[in-house]
Amino acid sequence: MPYRKTLRTVAASLAASVTLSAVAQVPPPPGESGLSKAYTGKAYSPYAGRGFATGVYWGDTHLHTDISMDAGAFGNRLGLDAAYRFARGEEVESTTAGPVRLSRPLDFLVVADHSDNMGFFPDMIAGAPHILSDPTGKDWYNRIQSGDGVSVALELIGLFSQGQFPEALVYTPDSTPYKNAWAKTVKAAEQYNEPGRFTAFIGYEWTSLVRGNNMHRVVVYRDGGDKGGQTVPFTTIAPQGSTNPRDLWTWLENYEEQTGGDVLAIAHNGNLANGIMFPIDKQNDGKRLDANYAERRAKWEPLYEATQIKGDGETHPFLSPDDEFADYETWDIGNLDVSEAKTDDMLAGEYAREALKRGLLLENKLGTNPYKFGMIGSTDSHTSLATTQEDNFFGKHSGAEPSPERMSHPFMSNDNGTIMGWQQVASGLAAVWATENTRAAIFDAMERKETYATTGSRMMVRFFGGWNFTLADLNNRQPVFAGYSKGVPMGGDLPARDGGKSAPSFMVYALRDPIGANLDRIQIVKGWQDGGTTREQVYDVAWSGDREPGADGKLPAVGNTVNAATASWSNTIGASELATVWTDPDFDAKQRAFYYARVLEIPTPRWSTHDAVRFGVDIPEGAPVSTQERAYTSPIWYTP
Repeated sequence: MPYRKTLRTVAASLAASVTLSAVAQVPPPPGESGLSKAYTGKAYSPYAGRGFATGVYWGDTHLHTDISMDAGAFGNRLGLDAAYRFARGEEVESTTAGPVRLSRPLDFLVVADHSDNMGFFPDMIAGAPHILSDPTGKDWYNRIQSGDGVSVALELIGLFSQGQFPEALVYTPDSTPYKNAWAKTVKAAEQYNEPGRFTAFIGYEWTSLVRGNNMHRVVVYRDGGDKGGQTVPFTTIAPQGSTNPRDLWTWLENYEEQTGGDVLAIAHNGNLANGIMFPIDKQNDGKRLDANYAERRAKWEPLYEATQIKGDGETHPFLSPDDEFADYETWDIGNLDVSEAKTDDMLAGEYAREALKRGLLLENKLGTNPYKFGMIGSTDSHTSLATTQEDNFFGKHSGAEPSPERMSHPFMSNDNGTIMGWQQVASGLAAVWATENTRAAIFDAMERKETYATTGSRMMVRFFGGWNFTLADLNNRQPVFAGYSKGVPMGGDLPARDGGKSAPSFMVYALRDPIGANLDRIQIVKGWQDGGTTREQVYDVAWSGDREPGADGKLPAVGNTVNAATASWSNTIGASELATVWTDPDFDAKQRAFYYARVLEIPTPRWSTHDAVRFGVDIPEGAPVSTQERAYTSPIWYTP
């Protein structure tokens, strides 16, 4: 780990363990001598001198513009400027569906255009002579001009993933067009980065696709253009590039050594990976997992994208049959291009909760947990528009922007299965607890995993683990002080204590999105190692109303006020805030374990219901009328 990373880790640990009295220590205030003499050394204001994360910042770490080859071919005509202007709250004109604006600006954005063939599509649509002089390039250009962009996009993706893209049309990283596209990307991030107001990260997506199986990672830079512009992104194009994540980690390491900079990678949601995102024994190339694999993955991939437009990735009903909320926006027909159908044995290598459980076993075997990641959500939108609200959803790509037809057309389809347009998910957002809205502060928070994912709602969630939290810590309305002084935040490690004589306690609280729905419940999800196997349990720990668990231990549903005819709902059920201190009743000090919070809102109209009302069409068969937006915090790990 680079020296500066070690320093930040130490600093974060100190901030997390600082005592309440130390937090309040500040220099004597200036003023009259009488005031100085009376000063006790402890500030009256409990908010003075705080050294821990005090604000939650909202962002999207996975957005594509027209620089991405597939985004452009699908019809996106919005570039970097539009993406940044939109994210920071300005109104822009969408490619196909008129003016669009966010209800509230984002705090940060990572434009993550594909590193493979970066810049090719803008040149093609502009009719660059070197592209039109190639017969295939000319054919693609003509078909796109005639409105056949979707078939061109699918053809481009297929050829590139199979290594059959015309060599003359490949933009290699050492080519001038590629370097120009990357320089444009870096320049735009520098232009729109406004410390304290809006953070524009330099980034890209490394798009590893192994026989159609999704192994994508988003690379995020802590650095500015002075360092980020010194090298070009890593690609999958041989011989310099690779589809193997081990080679990506080598590139990340080399970048830091060469520039003195700082980068991390975020693994894509794995539900289209057909089992290879989280291996338990061998990587997809046949190489066995070893200590080196575990250490490097844990170091370079601190976060996981648990929810996005192409399905939710927390868990699956096959993996979590006792979890009534497991089957949420599930995409499980196959891999990214549906070239291979999904089988049940693949699912364990794709979903966040099962990966966290596998990590416990691998830590015991290899000495390091390779899947010790925090949770975030992001869109993976290819429209340049980071939209996640159900009533303002502009789809996966520009061919799926708002229209009367977008729900009823297949989104992905072949003999192995079909994903319909209505199955796109208006998700997700990355929530980061940081000290300020700057590249350094947000990046450092992501690195220490003080993050959580939401499916689009901006509910506020805090989660701490410790050994002696009490309800008094919540009731003073300043629970964050107790959280840091008596425990660790989400993403932290809870070491053993008292020889296992006491069980850990967890303090969790949530506030509803100010313009969103009330809260249904807070759950704590526990996974643990029991010998050579793993287990899981979902506990309802706080909920709205006077409901009581039934004989089966299940809490009754909160109810549903959604009116499908008007795409509306009422906040007459649920709670505006929920909080509790919970102690694990099944704790065994000898077992490795993790805990994370899942917060659910009351039902609200799904985007497809909004579309049905706005366009005067029927809700498609199979489409849910309502959805329960949710948040997943980063885990807290216990190690014996």
